Amino acid sequence: MKIRLLSIVLLTGLIVSSCGNKKQEPKETEMTQETNPFFMEWDTPFGVPPFEKIKEEHYMPAFERAMEEHVQEIKTILETKDAATFANTIEAYENSGVRLRTISEVFFNLNSANTNDKLDKIAQEIAPKLSNHSDNILLNKTLFERIKSVYENKTNFELNSEQEMLLDKTFRTFVRGGAKLSDENKERLKEINQKLSELTVQFGQNLLAETNAYKLVIDKKEDLEGLSEEQITAAAELAKENKLEGKWVFTLHNPSLMPFLQYAKNRELRRTIWEQYSKRGNNSNSNNNTQVLVETANLRNEKARILGYTSHAHYVLEETMAKNPDNVYSLLNKLWPSSQKIAQKEFAELQQLMNKDLPGEKLQAWDWRYYSEKLRTKKFDFDENELKPYFELNNVKEGIFYTVNKLYGLEFKELDDLPIYHEEVKVYRVLKKDKSTLGILYMDFHPRESKQGGAWMTSFRSQHRKNGENIIPIISIVCNFSKPTGEQPALLTFDEVTTFFHEFGHALHGLMSDVTYYSLSGTNVPSDFVELPSQILECWAAENEVLQVYAKHFQTGEIIPPSLLAKMQKSDLYGQGFATAEYLAASYLDLDYHSQTENIVISSDSFENISMNNKIKLHPAIIPRYRSTYFSHIFSGGYSAGYYSYIWSEVLDADAFEAFKTKGIFDQATADAFAENVLSKGGTVDPAELYRRFRGQDPKIDALIKRRGLK
Repeated sequence: MKIRLLSIVLLTGLIVSSCGNKKQEPKETEMTQETNPFFMEWDTPFGVPPFEKIKEEHYMPAFERAMEEHVQEIKTILETKDAATFANTIEAYENSGVRLRTISEVFFNLNSANTNDKLDKIAQEIAPKLSNHSDNILLNKTLFERIKSVYENKTNFELNSEQEMLLDKTFRTFVRGGAKLSDENKERLKEINQKLSELTVQFGQNLLAETNAYKLVIDKKEDLEGLSEEQITAAAELAKENKLEGKWVFTLHNPSLMPFLQYAKNRELRRTIWEQYSKRGNNSNSNNNTQVLVETANLRNEKARILGYTSHAHYVLEETMAKNPDNVYSLLNKLWPSSQKIAQKEFAELQQLMNKDLPGEKLQAWDWRYYSEKLRTKKFDFDENELKPYFELNNVKEGIFYTVNKLYGLEFKELDDLPIYHEEVKVYRVLKKDKSTLGILYMDFHPRESKQGGAWMTSFRSQHRKNGENIIPIISIVCNFSKPTGEQPALLTFDEVTTFFHEFGHALHGLMSDVTYYSLSGTNVPSDFVELPSQILECWAAENEVLQVYAKHFQTGEIIPPSLLAKMQKSDLYGQGFATAEYLAASYLDLDYHSQTENIVISSDSFENISMNNKIKLHPAIIPRYRSTYFSHIFSGGYSAGYYSYIWSEVLDADAFEAFKTKGIFDQATADAFAENVLSKGGTVDPAELYRRFRGQDPKIDALIKRRGLK
């Protein structure tokens, strides 16, 4: 689904801290270097975090001490009497703040994957402090003058291509961070950044609280009609966990919500849970996100204007393949008419089917998935529930391992002696063809109240080189897949299967990185390129050769029957009008919020209504995939003005997979070219150039149009 960006101060890829001319003495705290794990050398295998030793009370003292250390590191750069060089300025800056980076990676990852009230409180407290430290660095005149000197005299330093990229990125980061602004504008920028850091944390915490707060409790068995035994058992187990034995509980987490919307016959209950889902963050309570998001959008656009950009979208997109909002709108506009036409056709078919059940009633948003499943069964003699017994989680994992081994020669060895942050987490040592260690991979599969919704890849340490030694990456995949129920293991929907492949593609991007500098490593690439490695790996999930490996019945071991597989593949394009429309609608909504040149003075409800109904005329029975108040990608997840990147990257992956299809999905030369030109390069080369090196041409939209049936 996405790369999880750790915090507002990590968005540039460079963690920075406060800087001043006066030496600051460390504050006295109860936590000392001898007792705080963040002040010790980790003696864990492969240098993974010692999770069992890290307590909530360790974080704030560690953050404070690390920021003070970073101040001194920056001061050392500033006090260097020699003329600025790449080594004493750019590399010195790149290598500063390592302890702060390490603490941030552990803290913000756990705050997303296994949080609690104490961690949430720390996040609220530390976010504005980190933002202030970041600004004090980026706005430091003396430091910028040294960086500028190296940048303007780059031809004197005999830099290799990666060093040139690091220099360019560092210079741009400072300029885009406000280094050239007047003192007055710098002060306003600092105020904005500090407030934004608070708002993004608040948005995410509000959304998690809203998602956890609601439970649909059912006490009549007849209200479960249409649901499978597996779904009913899961609901009974949720009820038991909530001390409601004898009842059934459904939540707003996708593994519980979506099957209910697809299969529950009781229309009123579908409406009830759908309305709760679609109104998250918009319930006039302490978790309300309406004002939070409007203030966020306004501050982002004001910041962009201070920096000389037309809007936040112009500011963000300057650093992407798209380059500007016009190019993004152009892509969306090419796809929108076809998606609307197909969605309208789908609606007419669903309405006709609904008329037989409820004459005179109009199909609503809470009906769409239910009647889509009924129509799928009717048209293709296919029920998605038939697939789940063949998609047992561990088998799917083995299918991914098989795919990655065939493509890149990697092997995965489960380890049971490494620290983990939750009992459900699994850890793997990733081995290269020569059996040396490529990296460490954590996987965390199931929903819990301490975990944000969705699925993402992140890292506890990115690959880089230190004093010539390769430092291996520590990568993590976090998901919210269906849990085991009763005597059954975890059985996935095919959508969850492709999500697993997707996040594993991101993990490969992090694991197979082969660069020198941390800030250019792995997934530190433009947002509309970062989804290419993830989305292309999805393509193997439905290939027959791969399905033969992992699609095995969890009880009998029988490989998925050709007849069932044929039904699945035949129905592949079904529902693409709806799926494409709801995604594109969210992309438009994101871009509309972030391309404003004046402050938004209307409510988020009114803004969304204008964006969806007046501008693009979204079908009334469809809402955007993420409504404003729970659009965490753009208001707390680092994808602001960038949600379009999934469809932009799909143009790339559809075109790129054609290269594999032409020569064979496991053609070694093609796989080697993809690994060499995409997976290993991180952000060391312009992504458009990387793509051309792999494909031999610029991407074409034709393959995407064909895949989605949007002719």
